[in-house]
Amino acid sequence: MPDDLGVLLFLPHRELEDRVFAALAEAGFDDVTPAQARVFRRIGRDGSRLAELARAAQVARPTAGFLVDQLERAGYVERTSDPTDARARLIRVAERGLAGSSAGSAAIAEVEREWTAHLGARRMAALRDALTRLGELTEPHP
Repeated sequence: MPDDLGVLLFLPHRELEDRVFAALAEAGFDDVTPAQARVFRRIGRDGSRLAELARAAQVARPTAGFLVDQLERAGYVERTSDPTDARARLIRVAERGLAGSSAGSAAIAEVEREWTAHLGARRMAALRDALTRLGELTEPHP
């Protein structure tokens, strides 16, 4: 077993990601890439501006724009007017995006159940707590 923290974090992440994308493909959402998902998962409940998505996904704004364009063409997101600023546009999750998100969430829940069975509820809760606390240091802030 590797002792490098980066590898220890990466291996479970890759397994989770692989399982989610397999479930998405099985449910008919085989046109989503990990890069697109990275931006998609950052869209706020009421929508997000492109600059916010780029910052949250830690990608350049042109890259975020390119990925959002792809997601929009595939029907996962839609651009709407920002009610707080007529000049601005919001990216919102479209109906197809909600359906795909539901399939992805179900796959995540299945993996979490398996990991909880393996680690035990207390260790799984501790893992979630530790990762949440680390996120306080590593999550991009506005």
